[in-house]
Amino acid sequence: MPDSVEVSDGAGIRTIRMNRPEKKNALTQPMYAAMTRALGEAQDNDAIRCIVIAGGPAAFSAGADIAEFLESAQSGALRSRTIEFLMAIAHNRKPLVAAVRGLAVGIGVTMLFHCDHVVASTDATFSTPFLKLALIPEAASSLLAPMRMGHARAFSLLVMGRPLSAAEAKEAGIVNSVVESAAVDDVALQAAREIAALPAGAVAISRALMRGGLDAIDRQIDTEIMHFRERLQSDEARAAFSAFLSRKK
Repeated sequence: MPDSVEVSDGAGIRTIRMNRPEKKNALTQPMYAAMTRALGEAQDNDAIRCIVIAGGPAAFSAGADIAEFLESAQSGALRSRTIEFLMAIAHNRKPLVAAVRGLAVGIGVTMLFHCDHVVASTDATFSTPFLKLALIPEAASSLLAPMRMGHARAFSLLVMGRPLSAAEAKEAGIVNSVVESAAVDDVALQAAREIAALPAGAVAISRALMRGGLDAIDRQIDTEIMHFRERLQSDEARAAFSAFLSRKK
């Protein structure tokens, strides 16, 4: 696996850590592939009873890598490894804990709707600026966010692109607990240990019952992907990306 994704196992817990600090853990295709593989390998490994997804001190994830994203915009194609990761996290059967410090943007936020327990630092921020690039939300967030947060809050986050502080994310039901940055990993790991100590079969059934069937999530991801591809080729998106590139120069 690439150095930008670190995977470690211990005491029944698999930790998947995004480790690309120079780019604020912006996700590349190799990173998506590594995370998909780490999630997939855990599914039938009875020794792994809980999974933790973590980032670094300054950023959980800045979202998709901008260079790859711009290339996708120019080609009009959504890359396959991104889609594979979206399906892998949606179909993951193991309890999923997230340790979020600093910046969480785009898919760095939408993946959290598939997590069961989220620990955030006091300085964490959550934003999904999809529409500023004339695109749409992904990872079934257009379904899961209104269910979790209510329509009004979800519209503000996903459509208007208004960021949430850690305290606001906790109030909205995205985050379970907010702690000082230095304590995030330890608190998340403690939650994972607590989950891992429970009867695995009972946890799996309870989690599946709470999440409901995957058919609706699969359909939503497929529909989002269809619209996302259409949006990448739209005049609005071309204009938005052109304006973005002009600001970058």
